[in-house]
Amino acid sequence: MTAAGRHSEATVHPPASRNLVTLRPPIRRARSRAGTLIVRSGGPVILLFSWWAASATGLLTPDVLASPGDVLEAIDELWSDGQLPEALSTSLSRAGGGLFIGLSAGITLGVITGFTRLGDELLDSSLQTLRAIPFLSLVPLFMVWFGINEIAKISLIAVATTFPMYVSVSSGVRSADPKLVEAMGSFGMSRIGIVREVVLPGALPSLLAGLRLSMTLSVIALIAAEEINATAGIGYLMSQAQSYARTDILALTILIYGLLGLIADGIVRALERTLMPWRPTVQGAGR
Repeated sequence: MTAAGRHSEATVHPPASRNLVTLRPPIRRARSRAGTLIVRSGGPVILLFSWWAASATGLLTPDVLASPGDVLEAIDELWSDGQLPEALSTSLSRAGGGLFIGLSAGITLGVITGFTRLGDELLDSSLQTLRAIPFLSLVPLFMVWFGINEIAKISLIAVATTFPMYVSVSSGVRSADPKLVEAMGSFGMSRIGIVREVVLPGALPSLLAGLRLSMTLSVIALIAAEEINATAGIGYLMSQAQSYARTDILALTILIYGLLGLIADGIVRALERTLMPWRPTVQGAGR
């Protein structure tokens, strides 16, 4: 066959590879920070609007739930006479103190049981038994032990926040690469150094997950702790409002507890972005 014939055949019958279509995954544009904020705030805005509409139309009467306008007036009243700042300071001090103790205990126990076989055999079964006890059932016992002072309240928050952190840290430490730990030991690194430089950084996702649970539980435990004959704090405002049927102050205290939980979750999200910038954001098809 001549060269011209071969050229003609190649022109009429092109190679199959030239007809292949390369499939590319659809490119999704990342939502801007402002767009994400707008989407996240949509739910609360709808709830607030529904609350206002129900109050304005009379579906919600003040003896059932105060209107948003009444709650704003209660904020101004309590802030002007200094009750609200003092209550916030007291409650945050209680929650912060108990959370610090709980996180410290949970991380320490999690590292001991997750990194050493002896610690696991000695402590884990006892800690799992204590973890199964609802922390609210400890309120009467703590009142007998510590009375109605601040120690009982902070201790209850500490107990509630210890076990979520313990379980998360212990699980994260156990997932550390044993070959990497053995290699670091062969290079002469101490066990404390291995925990600090290898084990805890590897367990960071689990640690932050435990932190999120513990911070949320610290708010729940704070509510229970401030029912122990508190004379100051958000719980004290709530009990006083209950006595005088002030649904505006009751609604305000509930909103404050909810905002504290939301702020705690936002702090953990910010820590995740700062400490784990390499972690990809999982996005579903509908986003």
